[in-house]
Amino acid sequence: MKKRTPFRPLAAIGAAVASILLIAGCGGAGETGASAEDNPYGLIEPGTIRVASVGDIKPYAFADAQGNYSGFDVELFKDVAGRIGVDNVVFTGQDFSALLPAVANGQFDVGVAAIGITEERKETVDFSDGYLAGYLTVLTTKDSGIKGEEGIAGKRLGVVQGTLQEAYAIKNFPEADIVRFPDNNTGVSAINSGTVAAHFLDYESAKAYTEQFGLVSAVDIPSFDAPAGFAIQKGKDELKAALNEGLAEAMEDGTWKELYEKWFPGSPMPDQYLPKAEQGK
Repeated sequence: MKKRTPFRPLAAIGAAVASILLIAGCGGAGETGASAEDNPYGLIEPGTIRVASVGDIKPYAFADAQGNYSGFDVELFKDVAGRIGVDNVVFTGQDFSALLPAVANGQFDVGVAAIGITEERKETVDFSDGYLAGYLTVLTTKDSGIKGEEGIAGKRLGVVQGTLQEAYAIKNFPEADIVRFPDNNTGVSAINSGTVAAHFLDYESAKAYTEQFGLVSAVDIPSFDAPAGFAIQKGKDELKAALNEGLAEAMEDGTWKELYEKWFPGSPMPDQYLPKAEQGK
């Protein structure tokens, strides 16, 4: 016997399909509108800025045993984020060489780790305005025999891979044997073990290692041509503009100066980041 097919009026089916499409369409439009309104900076998670950083570059950015981040760059960024209406900032440690790629591919909203702004790096990510400039230091032992830049020739010199120090060393210390490390702690350990004769890092970070291990600075090199900035994924123009506005406010109302004096006591202060009324004095 032939199986009977249940009767389904075409009008009823059409009405049901139309109702489903209408409901789906209304829901999608509402969610899209709310998302754009609630997430004006295009953050990975609305209301949260996910930050890629480095955990061992005192006093810029460093993590304690519990994974809590602190330092000049960290406190400055949190202040700026608060000014643009985002109080939830989550820092995650990365090797420095992996930091910019992680921001570029959207794993993080921003990179914060005293990142020098260079033309090469700007091909990968965007940057905020600059907020810090300083010095580079060749750190070594008291009996290494290295007394200046000329003493680096023929020596094994440690650098953190992907940093300005690596680029500077390749260009300016061609006779040195460059040894790359993932972070400063590893590089300094290599000095102490005799694996390298010296390690090339920034001036402020070097101060902590000299106190901790009795090391010395063989030479301090001015580096004002590549100021540090916040790294931002390309295309996030609203976020970049907001961070720049927040940075300008932090400099003009003296917050930047207070943080600099806190984290770099006694160090020369770059004039261009002070409130306009104090510049040139």
